[in-house]
Amino acid sequence: MAEVDLLDETANAFMVPGSINVPVSRFPNGAHFGPVDPARVATNILEALNQAISTADYNAIARLFTSGGYWRDHLAISWEFRTIEGREQILKFLEDCAGSRDGFRLKNNQLDRAIPSREPKVVLIDPEESLPGVLAFFKFTTVIGSGDGVMRLIRDEGAWKIFTFYTRLREISGHEELTGHRRPQGVEHGRRRDSKNWAEQRLLESEIEDGCELPVLIIGAGQAGLTAAARLKMVGLNALIVDQNERVGDNWRKRYHQLVLHDPVWYDHMPYIPFPPQWPIFTPKDKLAQFFESYANFLELNVWTNTTIKSTRWDAENTIWYVLLERKMPDGSMQARTIRPHHIIQATGHSGQKNQPQMKGMDKFQGDLICHSAEFPGARPCDGTKRAVIVGSCNSAHDIAQDFFEKGYDVTIVQRSSTCVVSSKGITEVTLKGVYDENGPPVDDADMLTQSLPTTLLKANHVNSVKQLRVIDREILDGLEKVGFKVDYGPDGAGLFFKYLQRGGGYYIDVGAAELIADGCIKVRQGQEVEQVLPYGIRLTDGTELPADEIIFATGYSSMRSQTRAILGDEVADRVHDVWGFNEEGEMRTIWQQSGHPGFWLHGGNLALCRFYSRHLALQIKALEEGLYTYGQK
Repeated sequence: MAEVDLLDETANAFMVPGSINVPVSRFPNGAHFGPVDPARVATNILEALNQAISTADYNAIARLFTSGGYWRDHLAISWEFRTIEGREQILKFLEDCAGSRDGFRLKNNQLDRAIPSREPKVVLIDPEESLPGVLAFFKFTTVIGSGDGVMRLIRDEGAWKIFTFYTRLREISGHEELTGHRRPQGVEHGRRRDSKNWAEQRLLESEIEDGCELPVLIIGAGQAGLTAAARLKMVGLNALIVDQNERVGDNWRKRYHQLVLHDPVWYDHMPYIPFPPQWPIFTPKDKLAQFFESYANFLELNVWTNTTIKSTRWDAENTIWYVLLERKMPDGSMQARTIRPHHIIQATGHSGQKNQPQMKGMDKFQGDLICHSAEFPGARPCDGTKRAVIVGSCNSAHDIAQDFFEKGYDVTIVQRSSTCVVSSKGITEVTLKGVYDENGPPVDDADMLTQSLPTTLLKANHVNSVKQLRVIDREILDGLEKVGFKVDYGPDGAGLFFKYLQRGGGYYIDVGAAELIADGCIKVRQGQEVEQVLPYGIRLTDGTELPADEIIFATGYSSMRSQTRAILGDEVADRVHDVWGFNEEGEMRTIWQQSGHPGFWLHGGNLALCRFYSRHLALQIKALEEGLYTYGQK
């Protein structure tokens, strides 16, 4: 790669540092470096790393990092998700790994220049976009498999040093994904008695016999369940997905009438089968449901719909589950099956059971409808005489309020606290631009660029993004505040993404309702709780009464563990660690990794998180099945 002159006077702001090739004109402490060959800089670092690995010189490895550098690892160096900060802690991490069952796994690192988006680049490293550096993808082998990573390098102490280093296990040796040149033959030539064609084989594979032992049972056929099953199948583990709904995709199909995904298509691709090029930027719920149904068919995933879990029991001595299923057959009959999975994955959604307030007067409501947003059927056209009250002020509440307004209702939102509001334009033009967009890198590279950042740095980036979003969305935000709608900017000013990760809600990606509120078309009552449901409305804690023909409680959902408790019982739920939010290293708690109960896993999140972390989940289960480690091992 040609050298890049860091004195070039062009510069460009960007949401995710280290994601584009930007010659830099702003330097820390006035330092000016001359022309730099980013490929040579990256290669020198990797060669030094390989040399230190060959002699087990962990001090030398730690010295390759800046004093405040980061090593983020997803299963490549240990069986945990880790983010280590600082040379001393990195050294301790490496020494601890060296003393583990597999020893220090990392063997050889090479620059990855397989596609143009992975060419080493000169980039802006810090959130303030003042620190120049080099970004490079690399690939590596370990004692158990292979992986890839991303590193960001800066000048420090007179030399190039590692600022962030990300490693992820991608494949286990001998159990690589059955894709590409490892795809199945699809036919066995020659004459064989009792041979079965593809359709017969698929039927046999999906019809699991009573008492059958199988690797994995997945509860839920949404994006979490489908991505987990797809990843498991590609490493040779067939899973059974069970879902109470009649069809795959009903978890979206049955939601409120006007629902459209608020994330753009480039962020939402599924593993192995991305959305086609003519797919709309924002996906309607029924279109997504159709895609999910097709996805399960194309990837030949085993799904039992109309199926409920009647009981579960964990056999600790034999490390296996006993699960009694009841399945409604096409002829209407009920079929019972006991299956014995080694693992259960709860893939029932980001959250748990709905938060349905139980308050005085609900049983005496005389209007047309009172329900949680999860059961909202959609607004019916009216002549302007109907009144709707929505309790809540996040995505569902806004979408439902907009639906009511468009159908002719008089609409009021009850906002009890505050909401982080961002326009869909801001999401696409600031937060995701250049990474997840039409001209962005392949989605796997986009995921790597995002996930390779330690949470501390990613949060700093989002704080910087929010500053830009507040400029873009100033008119909307000012309009909301003028009518009494209270806005916030996420935890520590880091916006909606961190509200999602830390709270699972509390935000609205605006697709039109904010303007309706600012214009007074949708009214707001702010800062009040509902004291009582009246026969034809509600009473707030300040004594105000709001008349209503329909009342919708868009009050969100409880923790995933509430679903664990409902499905698997107290004994399992009590052993499961806290889910979502960050641990002391900035990694997500429990989700996609060891849950606290052997053989039980939690998988969920938006489409992007399910796409990325489903691979990590599948690799952990495959490694356990192959005896590469035991549950609880680090």
